This record gives sequence, C-alpha cells and structure tokens, in this order.
Amino acid sequence: MGRIDPEEYAEMVLTCVEQVPRGRVTTYGAIAEVVGARLGGGGPRQVGAIMASYGGPVPWWRVVRADGSLPPSHQGEARQRYLEEGTPLRPTGSVDIRRAFWRPAV
Repeated sequence: MGRIDPEEYAEMVLTCVEQVPRGRVTTYGAIAEVVGARLGGGGPRQVGAIMASYGGPVPWWRVVRADGSLPPSHQGEARQRYLEEGTPLRPTGSVDIRRAFWRPAV
C-alpha cells in the first residue's frame, strides 16, 4: 500500500469526530482504528496530533484517552461541556468510558 495522504487522513479524522453524538465519547485509538482501516495506517498519536492542530471547530471534548481522561489542559472546558451534554462521568471527573463510549463506524 502507498503512503497515506496526510490531508485525507486529517479530513477523515475530523469527519469521524463530527459524528460522535452529544453525551457520548470515543477514543483516539477507536478513531485511528477506523480511519486506519480505510486508509491503511495511522495510530492514536497521529489522531491526537491532528486534533491538536485542526480540532478546534469539531467537538474535540468527545475524544478522550482509553481510560476516559483528557489532557489536563482540556479538563476544565471539557467538563463543562460534559455536564451540558449529560455525558456520564465517574466520581474522579473523567468520563465513564463504559457508559459513554461510542464506536465509530468502519
């Protein structure tokens, strides 16, 4: 398989994030799995890099680490959005990934 087109990969990541329903979350790894299956590569770190560079206009707070946490710099704003959307949270403040997880379609 040839080299992945970075622009196409980024566009697919952002499109995937836009599909996450209110009150639900997905993970960097789940997005990487779906987009990678379509385009043949990329991993959670690449998804994170795309989100850091281009994720402002999409619901970035709906993409979390596999344990339901976000980087500390995102927690304040994300928590407010979780409360507004009714996203299931654990007592620790991170997302209850078992109850809130949404799997992107392949």
